[in-house]
Amino acid sequence: MAAGRGAELLRPATSSGRATFLELFFDLAFVVALTRVSQRFADLGDDTGWVLVGGVGRTLLLFLALWLIWSHTTWITSRYEPEQPIIQAVVVGTMFAGLIMAVTLPRAMEERALPFAVAYLMVMVVRPLVIAAALRGHPRRLVPFRLAGWALVSAPLWLAGALGPDRLRLPLWAAALAVDYLAWGLGWPLPWLGVSKVSHWRIAGTHLADRYQQMFLIALGESILVIGVVFSGADYSAERACAFAVAFATSALLWRIYFYRAGLLLSDALARAVMPGRLGTASERTHLLIVLSVLVTAVGYELVIDDPYGPAQPSWLLFVVGGPVLFLVACIRLEYEIFGRLSWPRVIGLVVLVLFTPLLARWAPMVGLSVVAAVLALVALLDALRSRGRPLEVPSSPVGRATSGDPDAEA
Repeated sequence: MAAGRGAELLRPATSSGRATFLELFFDLAFVVALTRVSQRFADLGDDTGWVLVGGVGRTLLLFLALWLIWSHTTWITSRYEPEQPIIQAVVVGTMFAGLIMAVTLPRAMEERALPFAVAYLMVMVVRPLVIAAALRGHPRRLVPFRLAGWALVSAPLWLAGALGPDRLRLPLWAAALAVDYLAWGLGWPLPWLGVSKVSHWRIAGTHLADRYQQMFLIALGESILVIGVVFSGADYSAERACAFAVAFATSALLWRIYFYRAGLLLSDALARAVMPGRLGTASERTHLLIVLSVLVTAVGYELVIDDPYGPAQPSWLLFVVGGPVLFLVACIRLEYEIFGRLSWPRVIGLVVLVLFTPLLARWAPMVGLSVVAAVLALVALLDALRSRGRPLEVPSSPVGRATSGDPDAEA
């Protein structure tokens, strides 16, 4: 009887696969968070050497913590019925914690470390316990218990990093985050409770694809926001106007390359997959790289629009060229996940950008951004030529196939 009551939380087969308005509302907190991540990256514009490396490492750690919160929430609403009041309460509570993390993020590695860590731990520890209690006697209640158990393992590291000396914060939080991501990858194994690998979960594949596509568009929207805010706040000049136009064209090309065609057919690929959890897990990692690459590229926009023909520095090269390079790497991976093949237009674009990087280090930022836009335009053109006159490809993902050694997916 208890299992029957707990089963009400599970997504039924008749449930809509589309993301709910509550989830779109939830994403607003992460819009704020992504802008704060971009700002932390932008503050590194004048740094060099190990100072730049350390700044990038700290900002990357904070981004990965935010991504884990968002990704866990996405899988929860793909696995449980988001129209149930308890799941809605969980999503709203997570949104509030995410907003706390967002507003503390600019100084999260300094004096605001404690509220950032506490908000993170409230989600990682308390949320799964709430879901486990709501599931009552249902067998699936063991999964959130595993999540909470592993979160309690990393919690002392998060708190020690927040309360301890500043110099120990980065290594302690890096160790804590490594534990959290390792647990995610291993399926949160615990004695007597077993393991629950995400790749074997039964999920709403269409919903998961929706959420990844929406997060990509949110990151892309953040880049457009950067373009508009920086250009409107700077002294007008023809050089800045040109940088503004090239930056916008670059964002439009990122959109085109992602959605043509792997990003567009992600939902179809998950629907066709024998094991959608496995493909969803791979896509989660790929979209982490895609979203990060767009944020890094947006920082490059800010640096170029602010000073289009300033002196070349390692920091602008990292953002202006490094972001698009990471984007193409992630898109090559996404194409393989959806179609089981390499995307030669993306490979060619990646090779060209890498070969041009040493030369771009000697030129002004505006030249670098223009070359990036030209290479992305080449990728989009090659895409169009390759598919011209051919029927639309059908997803044939090698990732979502079951093998003879695979255990059955969870109920």
